[in-house]
Amino acid sequence: MALTPSVMVELGTKAPDFALPDTTGRTVERREFDGKPLLVMFICNHCPFVKHLRDHIAETCKAYQDKGVAVVGISSNDVVNFPEDGPEKMAEEAKEAGYSFPYLFDDTQAVALTYRAACTPDFFLYDPGHKLVYRGRYDDSRPDSGTPVTGADLKAALDSIVAGSPVSSDQKNSIGCNIKWKADTKAPQA
Repeated sequence: MALTPSVMVELGTKAPDFALPDTTGRTVERREFDGKPLLVMFICNHCPFVKHLRDHIAETCKAYQDKGVAVVGISSNDVVNFPEDGPEKMAEEAKEAGYSFPYLFDDTQAVALTYRAACTPDFFLYDPGHKLVYRGRYDDSRPDSGTPVTGADLKAALDSIVAGSPVSSDQKNSIGCNIKWKADTKAPQA
């Protein structure tokens, strides 16, 4: 497994717009979530880091959606070289994993680039005005580490945003597989 750290985008950055198809073909836009906290996750089907967190992510996202947080998952991988990350397989994955959030397909990789997403999973949490308040890891668990998955880092940020409190700026990079960029795409740099 290649370890790729997330790019620590500057806190306070405005959430870039997106308009992407979900697994049913419906186009989902960022502006649909105006006025709500928004969690944007860059995930994919085949990444061992995402698989390690998958069930916990599904549960955590559902719990915070019930508290008013909007959530989207975005897959930006090159499906020519990684067909298991394509829309049909994404629909199967969303159903199997129990995802309660829209799972979006970024075929051009333009959205991943504007968010400066680097790895899967990569988490970006925005306040109700869609200013970045958290970017970083889910927790300190990794595949085969023996450390239990808790979601502690992301949940602390989510708890703060739900309570209307400031989110701690003590944040650590997410670590995962690199996004599988198309040959003509230049990956974001730190």
